[in-house]
Amino acid sequence: MTQTSSHSPIHVVGGGLAGSEAAWQIANAGVPVILHEMRGVRGTDAHKTDHLAELVCSNSFRSDDATANAVGVIHAEMRMAGSLIMACADKHQVPAGGALAVDRDGFSEAVTRAVHDHPLISVVREEITGLPPKEWDLAIVATGPLTAPALASAIQAETGADALAFFDAIAPIVYRESIDMDICWYQSRYDKVGPGGTGKDYINCPMDEAQYNAFVDALIAGDTVGFKEWEGTPYFDGCLPIEIMAERGRETLRHGPMKPMGLTNAHNPTVKAYAVVQLRQDNALGTLYNMVGFQTKLKYGAQTEILKMIPGLQNAEFARLGGLHRNTYINSPTLLDGSLTLKSRPGLRFAGQITGCEGYVESASVGLLAGRFAAAERKGEAVSLPPATTALGSLLGHITGGHLSNDEEPGKRSFQPMNINFGLFPELEPGSIVKPEGVKRFRGKDKTIMKRQLIAKRALSDCAAWLGETA
Repeated sequence: MTQTSSHSPIHVVGGGLAGSEAAWQIANAGVPVILHEMRGVRGTDAHKTDHLAELVCSNSFRSDDATANAVGVIHAEMRMAGSLIMACADKHQVPAGGALAVDRDGFSEAVTRAVHDHPLISVVREEITGLPPKEWDLAIVATGPLTAPALASAIQAETGADALAFFDAIAPIVYRESIDMDICWYQSRYDKVGPGGTGKDYINCPMDEAQYNAFVDALIAGDTVGFKEWEGTPYFDGCLPIEIMAERGRETLRHGPMKPMGLTNAHNPTVKAYAVVQLRQDNALGTLYNMVGFQTKLKYGAQTEILKMIPGLQNAEFARLGGLHRNTYINSPTLLDGSLTLKSRPGLRFAGQITGCEGYVESASVGLLAGRFAAAERKGEAVSLPPATTALGSLLGHITGGHLSNDEEPGKRSFQPMNINFGLFPELEPGSIVKPEGVKRFRGKDKTIMKRQLIAKRALSDCAAWLGETA
């Protein structure tokens, strides 16, 4: 059944997580959308298909704990707001301990199908080489970390500011049948059971001290992809290549993605592993596993040689090796207002990773907000911002002005990509944290957990009230 609307369409440029979510929110508000997606006409170095919302790096949406984890809170808030991305993620989840991970193909196919089937969304496969023309009136640019050079140049020309770029590194994916399970074992850290999980959702590869040191030496000496085209480009600390972490100190990996805590070797329970490499299920069939935290810029030959040094992966076959892709983002606190509108171009919003958020759900959540704001503006309604106490509001606040400027070097950009975290939320009211009855000592970890639980509870309550007011 064809649905009609008396409103002029809003144009969304980019069919990734943010663009797809923005289009969905706009259409569900009763406003037509024209979604412009380049893939299908022109590909990128990182994408493999022309599906909307294709996941390029990990298949994990991270923690789904809405009681004491900031990522879980933003999951819950997005579900409350009718998020397409979260609905498709929930439908295509695969076991991942306390995390929400998805079958990447099933997920992107579901998003693509839902967008194409919506009667108020038209998908146009074309490359937009400049800023949306002013005659489009209301538009959202959600082109993500792989914004095409022509559009990036147009953004730079309009804003008069340089867009910063850094590299995201992609982790390898291993065929399950090639993993030696006589060496490896299934277990989630601390046996934690997550959505759809069993507490045995990761494959663990143990290393003793000598194996770990040899592995670190090989990583540091490994042949890597050069940086001649983008010298001076910074990394985002949340997505450092494994070899860069190794260079930062011999123990860095053992206290990062290779930490052995919360794991017991099923084949040798009395011996504690010195380090552990974890692999997480990547598809619904359970035939593919990705190497958690093993994003890399090693050249392919070096990758296969070094990764096969890991016990249990000596005969590993790789469905995909690691690689690099460029991530471009704008200086949002300077360029955007509180509703994500470009200050120099009323009606033109930005959304997703190009705004300086980092992560799948963060990107989609900013798309959700941009879509709701644009739809309200098209309908002549007041644009209602989410409370700063919510995950959505705290992330929006960071993007549009919550960072600290670099006063010592006024000309240097200080704004950096950010995942959602409790550090972005406003503090609780004084006296909110009360020592439980019967507890003599209440500090440290226990107090932190209670604080996070209270922040999460407040966020969900305030988000429900906000959504009720904007419905």
